Amino acid sequence: MKKQLVNPPNFPKPRGYTNGVVCGPGRMLYVAGQVAFDKEARIVSPDFATQFLLALDNVIDVVRAAGGGSEHLVKLLAFVTDLDKYRAAQKAIGEGWRSRMGTYWPAMSLVKVAGLLEPGALVEIEGTAILPLDGASTAPPQGESR
Repeated sequence: MKKQLVNPPNFPKPRGYTNGVVCGPGRMLYVAGQVAFDKEARIVSPDFATQFLLALDNVIDVVRAAGGGSEHLVKLLAFVTDLDKYRAAQKAIGEGWRSRMGTYWPAMSLVKVAGLLEPGALVEIEGTAILPLDGASTAPPQGESR
């Protein structure tokens, strides 16, 4: 899959995101909002950075289950309940980001919300990935029958 990062020269240089991504060819995967759940559907920690990075891990796990990797994510949308906590955690989030994503920054948005559905959740992240065509399987996706 080819990706062309789009950052218009008349825009300020983006920090931590890309303004646009042109992709193709490939299979499009939409990842539902993920929170910092463990296998028992429990929020793992009250720490903001820990929640952010586990929510990101959960998004990446969905992409991997569909046959892709973190490099196939082209758009992320993060919902946070507290911008001050996000700002205070940016260094830890950045370090964790680099260990998961390297220096790749997809198109991203971050939105402050009054609350999230899951009690104790401070962050929810949804994503869009373009998976390679050659990774297409004849088996039905997990959780789906023919």
